[in-house]
Amino acid sequence: MIRRALYRAGQFFAALMAPLTRPELGEAGRYLSPAQRVLFERMSAPDRRHALAVFRALQERGVQERDLLVAALLHDAGKAECPPPIWVRVAVVLMERFAPRLLECISEGEPHGWRRPFAIYRQHAEIGADWAAQAGCSPIVVDLIRRHHTPLSPSEKEANPLLALLQEVDGDR
Repeated sequence: MIRRALYRAGQFFAALMAPLTRPELGEAGRYLSPAQRVLFERMSAPDRRHALAVFRALQERGVQERDLLVAALLHDAGKAECPPPIWVRVAVVLMERFAPRLLECISEGEPHGWRRPFAIYRQHAEIGADWAAQAGCSPIVVDLIRRHHTPLSPSEKEANPLLALLQEVDGDR
């Protein structure tokens, strides 16, 4: 349990330090329409780094499904509604692991005051899906973004292989 939390913290700080390179951004841009690129560029640098890591990991697995790759690039776009400060990112990672009920409690309801970044974190998939639809993403991409944090049973994973793969790779990055 502690090992996993330390691993996630290490991933987080590595992502903060990794530079965004022109080739990476260029490759991502080839998959995104101009409106979708605007959505990608609204994301914070750590969220874009994470999205590119998920995108690359899918490509390394041989994924060529355009909708899945676009969803990988935009799955956390809703966080741009209120980019979480570093302390919130750390708190979320720790609470997800050690105090999920506390995270659920403080992230419920309308996003106001000190709870705003936590509420946006909880709602970012829905926000991002709405923005993706407005940016002209396919219904498949919109659904993948909307459901990328929805727990799936084994039969649901089998019925939704693209979503299951996005969740698996997202959880590893």
